[in-house]
Amino acid sequence: MRHPDAPLVDASGLVRGFGGRRAVDGVDLQVAPGERVAVVGPNGAGKTTLLRIAATLLRREAGTLSLLGWEIPDQAQQARRHLGYLGHDPMVYLDLTAQQNLELFADLYGIDDASECITAALSRVGLLARSHDAVRTFSRGMGQRLGIARLTLHAPRLLLLDEPYTGLDSRGARLLDDLVADVGADRGILMVTHELDRALTGADRVMVMHRGRVAAEFPTAGTDLPEFRKRYAELTA
Repeated sequence: MRHPDAPLVDASGLVRGFGGRRAVDGVDLQVAPGERVAVVGPNGAGKTTLLRIAATLLRREAGTLSLLGWEIPDQAQQARRHLGYLGHDPMVYLDLTAQQNLELFADLYGIDDASECITAALSRVGLLARSHDAVRTFSRGMGQRLGIARLTLHAPRLLLLDEPYTGLDSRGARLLDDLVADVGADRGILMVTHELDRALTGADRVMVMHRGRVAAEFPTAGTDLPEFRKRYAELTA
């Protein structure tokens, strides 16, 4: 483990393009321990590409990136053990049961007390009674709740959330609200969302992206939703 006070994300000048267009164009990004950062912007602004770079799912073309003090991509394997990623897809296997899915991920992360962790995780998301049912029999909301269980199973220090409320039922949304609110002093969250109200209430700092670049970033404290909506519209016009 690196120094506990090292930035969870420390990126400078990140660049990533697709088909001759820069989806991320010289972005700087920092997330400190205990901090929740929301990234907002219109479709095509580069939000998801930025998050996937931070999750080590995409390689940058230029710039520097370290996660929890590890240099990426050279030390990506060490960093990944402390990352939790949740996107539109809960990233679970439909033909496996909920229990089998979490056993697989527990094995990948080398969790010693896997059985107890899995039982606690399934109970937390309200799926313990369905633990031996195939995921393909679940509703969309239940599948997303299983994604939350997978996300938290190995107690990651950095949560990377890409439109995490998509498809969640009301119980799942409450679970995710609690998870975001209870970040803790040594953990952090980087969340991409199109919901300005959730960005304002669920983050300490908001970064507005437009056309691959950072248009502005500011703390959420002292900013109300009408003011935020107006500022967002001006920045992304």
